[in-house]
Amino acid sequence: MRKADPFNRKAALHNLGCKVNAYETEAMQQLLEAAGYEIVPFAQKADVYIVNTCSVTNMADKKSRQMLHRARKQNPDAVVVAAGCYVQSASELLKHDLSVDIIIGNNRKKDLVATLDAYFSRQRGPEKITTGEMNLKEEIESRENPQGCFSDIVDIGKTGEYEALSVHRSEDHTRAFIKIQDGCNQFCSYCIIPYVRGRVRSRRPDEVEAEVKTLVKEGFREVVLTGIHLSSYGVDFADRQAAAGKVGLLDLIVRLHSIEGLERIRLGSLEPRIITPDFVETLAGLEKFCPHFHLSLQSGCDETLRRMNRHYTTAEYQEKCERIREKFVHPAITTDVIVGFPGETEEEFAKTQEFLQKIHFYEMHIFKYSRRAGTRADRMENQIPESVKTARSDTLLRLEREMSEAFRRDYENQMIEVLLEEKVTIHGADYMLGHTREYVKAAVPWQPDLKNALISGRAVSMLNPEIILLDSFAKVQ
Repeated sequence: MRKADPFNRKAALHNLGCKVNAYETEAMQQLLEAAGYEIVPFAQKADVYIVNTCSVTNMADKKSRQMLHRARKQNPDAVVVAAGCYVQSASELLKHDLSVDIIIGNNRKKDLVATLDAYFSRQRGPEKITTGEMNLKEEIESRENPQGCFSDIVDIGKTGEYEALSVHRSEDHTRAFIKIQDGCNQFCSYCIIPYVRGRVRSRRPDEVEAEVKTLVKEGFREVVLTGIHLSSYGVDFADRQAAAGKVGLLDLIVRLHSIEGLERIRLGSLEPRIITPDFVETLAGLEKFCPHFHLSLQSGCDETLRRMNRHYTTAEYQEKCERIREKFVHPAITTDVIVGFPGETEEEFAKTQEFLQKIHFYEMHIFKYSRRAGTRADRMENQIPESVKTARSDTLLRLEREMSEAFRRDYENQMIEVLLEEKVTIHGADYMLGHTREYVKAAVPWQPDLKNALISGRAVSMLNPEIILLDSFAKVQ
């Protein structure tokens, strides 16, 4: 059992992985702060270290283990907590890892403070332990392995509970990420996420609205709705909350649009199937909606898409992009692409490259396929050599840079709206940097009191290939 002073404890958190993980890490930090913990940087000595782990690839597993072991080295007497996706995929391994004291799976992060309280209560006399702590203490002891590691893991594939985590502020002082959904029902052949995050579970719309209103009162002007499979938001309500009626992502966006003081609504990654005529037409009529569509593609070859178990064809995907461009002026369409998927021939890769050029994305996130134990793709024949994956990745990265720069240059001499976020120095000069509604970086010469200002101005040139320069501007409000 690790030693720790029961008062004035310091806690350090480290996040690995996606925006959903980042949101949950922020929520856990705020739970700890409310309980009286002092939050310190992860590199400093702390009484408690929490690593919110990732398991999307074998490399993510490795990084998760490395951070847990680093925490133990920084303070051998600290309590080290492993939380999240790697816990779900490797619980038996972690139970015997001497660097870890507590393992908390997904859907149990909300209990972090209570779990720590019960863990620390064993260092006090029994007369000082409350009834609630005693119940948790007994539960901890019943789940301990011989090394004394406490395990709190649910069968994530069977739970229908949406974990009640929320934030009342954000480390980013202009834009707040809001988790509204968890889990995935798609089972792509390369992906472990449905096994570590479980089935689709959606957050009640009134809870989402309440959190957004709280953040708007704190001064945030933009929210980003995010989830593990955002497009599936609400599909579980019909079974779990029949009284609430059918509520989907579009209904939630419309509801949030009416919040006074909220200036922008942005969406995380979407699946192409959600791009229906009604979806696009409704969004085009909402002035607060940001026309930035991240539509997950993964491959521009139908044969590869079938092996990936993606649920669309390239023709269907192209039709969705055309529908967006019919309703929005210069919308940003971004995507993810995996190169070197098992069985991807030179001909299939050439089809992907041609398709990407045809769609002409604003940005592409290019990933070399990484084998993930426990997935069907890991067992597929014709795994692609790393050298081939690297060459294909380099080819698409060059294409991405060309298309992205061309998209940005279309803004020259146009009036654009920018939400200013931070002071930066470029070529020795100071600027205020922000993002357009399409999530393109733009900057103005630095002036005081511009942080979190919404401005409108004319784009005159490019500061560099990634940042648009405005020569003059006016605050929108």
